[in-house]
Amino acid sequence: MILWFTVAQLVVAVVAGLLCVVLGLAGRRPSDLTVGSLALIELLLVVQVVVAIVAPFAGNPPTGSVLEFWTYLVSAVLLPAAGVVWALVERSRWSTVIMGVVALSVAVMVWRMQVIWTVQVA
Repeated sequence: MILWFTVAQLVVAVVAGLLCVVLGLAGRRPSDLTVGSLALIELLLVVQVVVAIVAPFAGNPPTGSVLEFWTYLVSAVLLPAAGVVWALVERSRWSTVIMGVVALSVAVMVWRMQVIWTVQVA
């Protein structure tokens, strides 16, 4: 995977996560900004799915466990979508906090996917 794209994903996920957690703890309900931040994370993950499908055909397969990589990727794609749906249905400050936790969890998954893709496993 391209390192700068991964770094961009990490920055977006961490900033969105912190934004959602802070706003949620401050008593704010989900706003367009918090829901939009998860939507941006989802868009970046969809791009990563396309890259992950095309990259092996271009001679750049994952160097680690393919099953682990795709498990992280599928989980990372489903979490923001579920967080947004729940936030739109619930509309409470706790759903904003949950969106933040989801975003931070996705940041960890994205980093793990980068490690699996680029680090040789003995």
